[in-house]
Amino acid sequence: MIFFKAIKKLIGIFLMMGLFFSLTAFSSVQEMNSFYIHVNGKVLVCECADNSSSKALLEKLKLSDVEIDMSDYGNFEKVGDLGFSLPQNNEDITTSPGDVILYLGSKLSIYYAQNSWNLTRIGKIRNQNSQELKDVLGKGAVKVRLSLSDR
Repeated sequence: MIFFKAIKKLIGIFLMMGLFFSLTAFSSVQEMNSFYIHVNGKVLVCECADNSSSKALLEKLKLSDVEIDMSDYGNFEKVGDLGFSLPQNNEDITTSPGDVILYLGSKLSIYYAQNSWNLTRIGKIRNQNSQELKDVLGKGAVKVRLSLSDR
């Protein structure tokens, strides 16, 4: 009888450990599907596209934050040089406000209006319309920081 109680207790412990590790792994996976964009005192969340470009950017962000000097282009985006290249997964797309796009493998764009071109999706900023993005990004040049932390 004591033996069976001990076995039952051990099984319970193993089940709890398995649940803990499963939840921890799930949480890590969830966290790694997005990154933060810090701009003008605001923090935006970018949900990543499922491609090698966004995965490579997330790997870079594990090492350190990335700062980008961005400026307006074409009255539909802020664009800046990453300082490194990422793999390209170009496709013909039409952007919408909040799209975060890789251009030429080394430039990052944050779209606040529509544009059609052969580009690579990095991700999408949710819950921001065109005017809200323009307000956050401001006019002219801006310094943007990408990170895995909301601080």
